Amino acid sequence: MSDSDPKDRQVRGYERMLDRLRHRLEDTEQAWGENLREALEHARDRAVELGELTREEADRVAAWLRRDLDEAAQYTAHTQRDLADWLHMDLQLVENWIWDRFSSVADRTRLEWLQFQRELGEAATYHTGEIAAPGALACRECGEVLHFERAGHIPPCPRCHGTAFERQAQPA
Repeated sequence: MSDSDPKDRQVRGYERMLDRLRHRLEDTEQAWGENLREALEHARDRAVELGELTREEADRVAAWLRRDLDEAAQYTAHTQRDLADWLHMDLQLVENWIWDRFSSVADRTRLEWLQFQRELGEAATYHTGEIAAPGALACRECGEVLHFERAGHIPPCPRCHGTAFERQAQPA
C-alpha cells in the first residue's frame, strides 16, 4: 500500500472498486450467473490482492459502495426519476468517469432491487468518516446540506458538528 494517507487511499479504493464492479458486471452481462453481491465481493477481494486496501478497509469501502448503490436504486425505482436527481447536482459538476461507472452499476442494482422488492423503513444513515458517492447529504441534526462533486470522506457538519446524514434528493 503505497498511499500514505489512509483517507485518500480509501477514496481511491472506492473509485477503483466501483470501476472493477462495473467491468465485472459488463463482462458477465451475458452469463446471467453473477449478481451484484458476487461482483462486489470480487472487486473487494481484488483490492486486497493488489495491496490497494487492507482487508478491513476493503470491507468498509465495499459496504459504503453497496449502501450508495442500494440508495440510488431505491430512489430511481420508487420515484421514476433519474440518477442525476438522486445525486442532487447538475451532471456538469460530476466527473464523467465516476458518472459512467456509478450509473451503469446503479442501473444493474436497481434491476436487482426491483426483483427482490426489498423494503426499507427509512433512508440509510451516512456517518462522518465514511465515504459517500457524489451528491448531497443533509445533516440529521440541523439540515445543513453538504455537496460532494466526487466520492469522498464525509466530514462533520460545518454548522453543528453533527455526524449523521441522509441522502438529499433534488426537489421535483
